[in-house]
Amino acid sequence: MSKYILVLASVFVMLSCTKESKTNNFNSSKFDSNKCIKGKLVLKGICMNYVIEVVSGNIDSSLIESNWENPDTHDVYKNVFGLASICTFPPTLKEGDEFYFTIPQSPVDQLCIQCKAYSPIPTKILFIELCAK
Repeated sequence: MSKYILVLASVFVMLSCTKESKTNNFNSSKFDSNKCIKGKLVLKGICMNYVIEVVSGNIDSSLIESNWENPDTHDVYKNVFGLASICTFPPTLKEGDEFYFTIPQSPVDQLCIQCKAYSPIPTKILFIELCAK
């Protein structure tokens, strides 16, 4: 009986994450050149361990790593952070894609399932919302 409840609860969690992603449409902020920051997905690691580079825009430099070296490849990246908003980030973006985002004052809880395989990211992580263009 307890296995049945556990399976049912797991299915409910998975469905609720999918539903949230569809209704979010990944564009929760309107495009405003004064508020939106231009970013680039520079490293798409496994299990949503993504590294994003700040290309342009106003951002508090204490929120990002000015230089970060990937310990696996020894590649060095500038002005980067790890992605914290794994449930709402569009899976269609590829490494090298640029996009605009804001840093929300009150981030949405990330309640979707994430695998725990390791892929290095910077120690500084941010919740972001993509800007509609």
